[in-house]
Amino acid sequence: MNIIIQSTIKTLQKSQLLLDNLSNLQLCDASVPPYYSSIGTHIRHILDFYECIFNTDSENRVDLTARSRNKDVESDCGCAQDYLVAIVEKLNSASFEVNDTVLVIDDLGLGKTEIPYTYGSLLAQANSHTIHHYAIINYIFDSLGIVINDVEFGYNPTTPKQVSME
Repeated sequence: MNIIIQSTIKTLQKSQLLLDNLSNLQLCDASVPPYYSSIGTHIRHILDFYECIFNTDSENRVDLTARSRNKDVESDCGCAQDYLVAIVEKLNSASFEVNDTVLVIDDLGLGKTEIPYTYGSLLAQANSHTIHHYAIINYIFDSLGIVINDVEFGYNPTTPKQVSME
């Protein structure tokens, strides 16, 4: 298996860790300012991004704006876990090569545009996007008093580690 796919799956497995340790009430709690988003909305958004990658149209395009936005994923840990498992299974059985090209449709703020990518670059973007949302989830955890035993959760692998002065 390709290292990009392995890295992506490793990152996504952190979603399983938090889903195993949250209640449905915690998953959908949107009480934290300033954005009032829930952990569930971030998890759903992450998984929707990956789902788009596997919805290539007949012209070999991936539309990152065409997300399913299944609200059940935002409020039900079991539903979110099922979605996560489905995405990981698709990654494990991906038929594309990381150097294959794909046209990506996205809205960067000025309307939809088409951007040439490789699947490797698209998966690398998805992985970084996931870590970015994990960082936001970490802020929500802190505000809600939720502790997940993963010191790397929400941190990019290139983030310098604090050195203990014991």
